Amino acid sequence: MRFARFVRPGGIAYGIVEGSDVEEISSTPFLPFERTGVVHPLASLRLLAPCLPSKIVAVGLNYLDHVAERRTEPPEVPMFFFKPSTAVIGPGDAVIRPPACRQLDYEGELAVVIGAVAHGVREDRWREVVLGCTCGIDATARDLQALDSQWGRAKGFDTSAPLGPWIESAVDPGDLRLVTRLNGEVRQDARTSAMIFDVGALVAFVTSYVTMLPGDVILTGTPAGIGSMRAGDRVEVEIEGIGVLAVGVRDGVAAFPAGA
Repeated sequence: MRFARFVRPGGIAYGIVEGSDVEEISSTPFLPFERTGVVHPLASLRLLAPCLPSKIVAVGLNYLDHVAERRTEPPEVPMFFFKPSTAVIGPGDAVIRPPACRQLDYEGELAVVIGAVAHGVREDRWREVVLGCTCGIDATARDLQALDSQWGRAKGFDTSAPLGPWIESAVDPGDLRLVTRLNGEVRQDARTSAMIFDVGALVAFVTSYVTMLPGDVILTGTPAGIGSMRAGDRVEVEIEGIGVLAVGVRDGVAAFPAGA
């Protein structure tokens, strides 16, 4: 199933995407639900980020080609950091360049959406706690990342975690094509089978340290081809079997005095 979250008259709802229509469900996909029979044309809806995570666990350096372009060594165990819930935006929204940032980069990623409380999950049982997958972008203030010993500012700023367009529950994340386009030009093109640590390994490792809640997200890392984006750009991440996440880019209002 494809679960979408959207705005409709009267508020925000979740629904099941089937072809060109969306049928509302009675709850979120993280709880027991029923189909309501209320159907909307997909094209008429404003889609939102498909979940509201309490946290995003983002994995770094999980593709060897990205390790090479960063001129570093591959990790012996998964390396992860956090993005706050306030970083999340949805399809059609804009990544806003944060204060003092002069190099704002895109990183297209497969995002795994947790569907049940997950702690100490065995690697071979990851499917029991995963609802599905969506497309994600790890927007990064690259110059600030180089300045700071911690990455909260560089990777956790507001709008730094686009997700969407929906959660696909039927896809196998083991070998999917991932393509990132900047203004229509392909910049990243890889398969998830090239990940150093696959989804099962990531779920097991992360949940051995952090309890994941329904709606939480694991960003699984980015392949080679990262680069800069500027105000007015359009970034698209397309993942086979899931769909396309498209966002804009714009400049923010400086919060610090000039020269700070």
